[in-house]
Amino acid sequence: MEKNSTKSKDQFVSEEEKTLNWIEVQEAFEKIFGKEIYSSWLKNISLLKEYNDHLILGVPTRFFRDWIVSRYLDKILEQLKNFKLSLNRIEFKILEENKSSSNSENFKIDTLNKVTEIKDSILNYNRLNPNLNFENFIEGSSNEIALSSAQKVCEHTSRYNPLYIYGGVGLGKTHLLNAIGIELQDKNNVMFISAERFMYHFIKSIKKNDMVNFKDFFRKSSVFIIDDIQFLRGKESLQEEFFHTFNSLIEKNSQIIVSADRAPMKLDRVQERIKSRLSGGLIVDIEKPDLELKVKIIKRRIEDIQNQFKENPNISEEVINFIANESKTNIRELIGILNRVVAYTRIHKKKLAISDCKNILKDVFNQAKIITVDKIQNAVSNFFNLPLNEMLSQRRSRPLARPRQIAMFLAKKMTTRSLPEIGRRFANRDHTTVIHAVKTITRLSEKDEEMRNNINKIKAILLEE
Repeated sequence: MEKNSTKSKDQFVSEEEKTLNWIEVQEAFEKIFGKEIYSSWLKNISLLKEYNDHLILGVPTRFFRDWIVSRYLDKILEQLKNFKLSLNRIEFKILEENKSSSNSENFKIDTLNKVTEIKDSILNYNRLNPNLNFENFIEGSSNEIALSSAQKVCEHTSRYNPLYIYGGVGLGKTHLLNAIGIELQDKNNVMFISAERFMYHFIKSIKKNDMVNFKDFFRKSSVFIIDDIQFLRGKESLQEEFFHTFNSLIEKNSQIIVSADRAPMKLDRVQERIKSRLSGGLIVDIEKPDLELKVKIIKRRIEDIQNQFKENPNISEEVINFIANESKTNIRELIGILNRVVAYTRIHKKKLAISDCKNILKDVFNQAKIITVDKIQNAVSNFFNLPLNEMLSQRRSRPLARPRQIAMFLAKKMTTRSLPEIGRRFANRDHTTVIHAVKTITRLSEKDEEMRNNINKIKAILLEE
């Protein structure tokens, strides 16, 4: 009897230890994550049980749990440690949704406005930007195939179905998708939405038990345009719904246009059947702009400033070429750089020399290279002449395992990603696998000169890109 009545010191919260004030924790979440993320996701978390080293938290559905674990778990745990240092893990329990008769009555009353609510709320995020049209899309060698394909779709819908446009951030993918929507909206029912907003309305419909209207609304479009499809990664329920929406639209001969930051078969944590469907039409990429295109973009932007604000930025050809040559990122950041230069000329009322530009933009042009897990994986697979999908596969042969461990080691050393995040990027491996890889490569690089040289060469490649 005494044994059962006594709490284990290791397991339960001691009498002296301060218990969590969940209201304070939620207030901190709202400040750290922002109101939108908090109200959509974190507000729905409840504290069920508290122990010395871990918490059991309640979430409404399995989808909520998977979404929070894949996106916010590491940061949530980090914030909770500010309230209680001894915490080292979180467990989630999916709560049963008890539907009383009174709740059912409220639901029935609410259903009268459901179609309108879904329609209006989605349309708020379905507005095409009239400024992002084909006329002001600047063509260059890096985007001419994507532009031509987008225009062809407007001439003959379903000719390329789906049309899949991919490329890095800020290269014009959203501009092209928007331009297609503008061109087709007069004679078609155009739906233009980001994958993130698609997810938001999907979750909202689940919570309101309104999936029938959600499905009907999206599947009635004759042109379905979805931006940043990589956002579906790791979200199984959302992928399931997208797959059925995709099939339904194809069956009724609707045109589908998709954008992403990578090719379909490189979308990790996305169902193979979805990648297969996305690969079934026309795939085109947008590369980084070359010098000629960057100069054209800068000159067009200067013309826009002159026409819109009736002022001459007074930037020489020499300075334009300098900015275009030094900018190594994307179009969006190129415009941001130009805006800084224009602001400087406006304030100081002087014609800039290159030395002035170097001074104004020293923090931009001298910034450290941003290294990502994707870049590391590609660099390692290229260095060892291995197909990326084989290096990331579950095979454990030495020719694949060692490069894979090197990539994990570099991901830990050269990025800010957590161990679980890195593991997920390597075909959903556990964080303990990453720990083992880091220890193994650290030990080998201390003893093996060839290993040390290979790692240094790969680092140099990454820093030069």
